[in-house]
Order: sequence, then structure tokens, then C-alpha cells
Amino acid sequence: MQIGSILTREDQLDGALSVSVNEQRRADFSMLLAMLSQDALDFSQFHLPEDETVESDLSEDALKKEFQVGPKQSLAPAQFDMLIGKNNAESLSQSSMTSLRLANCLDPEPLAIRDDYKHIPLMVVDNCELAVRHRLESEIHGGAAIDKPKMDAAAMYDQLNSQEMQNALMQSA
Repeated sequence: MQIGSILTREDQLDGALSVSVNEQRRADFSMLLAMLSQDALDFSQFHLPEDETVESDLSEDALKKEFQVGPKQSLAPAQFDMLIGKNNAESLSQSSMTSLRLANCLDPEPLAIRDDYKHIPLMVVDNCELAVRHRLESEIHGGAAIDKPKMDAAAMYDQLNSQEMQNALMQSA
């Protein structure tokens, strides 16, 4: 059996592997496998023929039209409104749950009542420690941040490198 070029992929062998298996020539089969590249990126699976495909329109409007998607439901109203669903009780008393659901599908209500990702509910703030509450209040009211003592890093480094500190560290070790 003669192979004309350097083997890297199985597809270069044509049917030589299957012929050696069918004819029970184990030595040829072992030799052919040993001659193939050991790099997984050289395998035939990674060298499939490439076809030119036509790119379909993947814009949001085209996809909405294709999948028949309804109007986008807003996450929160533009302005804070605590009474978002006030008409639901009236609508439910005058008609059925089906008509209320239809109305919500045609004009979906926002999922939240406020459009403020920094808003923390009062119940959560009440469960926080006093220091956390104080920090939150100072951030809300625009006050100065909590006074943090300034640290002189250079002086601390010099102190750690001093001979007295080195001696104390050596004694404790």
C-alpha cells in the first residue's frame, strides 16, 4: 500500500482504513492510524466543505414579524405610578377574566411600578444594621460619605520594614 502525501486527516486515506478492516489486515490498519496527525484540529470533522449561505434578516423587527410577537412589555413606567393596576378590579367586576387577559395582552402593564434600579424597598432597609441605614441615608440625601480615616500607606510600609518590627516578627515566629 502506497500513500502519496503526508497524512493529516482520515479523508485523505479514502477507503484504505475500511479495506484494511474488511480484509483483516491489522498491521496496515495500525500503521495508517499511526501515520495520521495526533492534533484534534486536523481531524476531518473540523474540515467540512463550506457552503455559501444567504444571510437571513435577523433584525428585531423581522424576527417579531416572523414569530408574530406582540407589543413589547415595558419593565417599568416612565414615571412612578403606585396605581398601575387600579382599573383591573373594575374591569374584572364588569367582565370576565378572559377579557382582562385580552386587554393585558393588547396593552401590557409594566412589570414593576418604578424605573429605578437603585431603589431599595423600605422593608429591606428596616432589616439592615444601623451603620448600613446611615450610609444609605447619606447617599440618598446627597450628604458627604461616611468619614473614613485616611491611611498613610507609605508610613505603614516604612513601619513594617523598620528593625523593631522585624525583630518583633522574628521573636513571634
